[in-house]
Amino acid sequence: MARYFTEEHEWVDVEGDTATVGITDYAQEQLGDVVFVEVPQAGADLTKGGDAAVVESVKAASDVYSPIAGTVVEGNAALEGEPELVNSSPEADGWFFKLTIADKGELEGLMDAAAYRAFCDDL
Repeated sequence: MARYFTEEHEWVDVEGDTATVGITDYAQEQLGDVVFVEVPQAGADLTKGGDAAVVESVKAASDVYSPIAGTVVEGNAALEGEPELVNSSPEADGWFFKLTIADKGELEGLMDAAAYRAFCDDL
């Protein structure tokens, strides 16, 4: 499974034609304690860079953007009752949504893990 990252601190795991999207550990640290998450509904069509989800913390509310275009196949229902999963497991159980990839070519503009670490080091 390949993992990609965006400059907006989202991660994307790609397996076949399906991508799982969440926010990075760096992003959840910046947000602080997450108290609410709204994920997209199955069937929603997302565009690359478009609003996909909302995350609210004790510090701020932020939009989560879709790193690539596609159709949502599942939102992480566990986050509705346990938004703190975003803090405790941001790059595993705290994922936001899964989608069917519309254009794998859109992955080419995303960073790999080494590039993302370097990006964060410069912040």
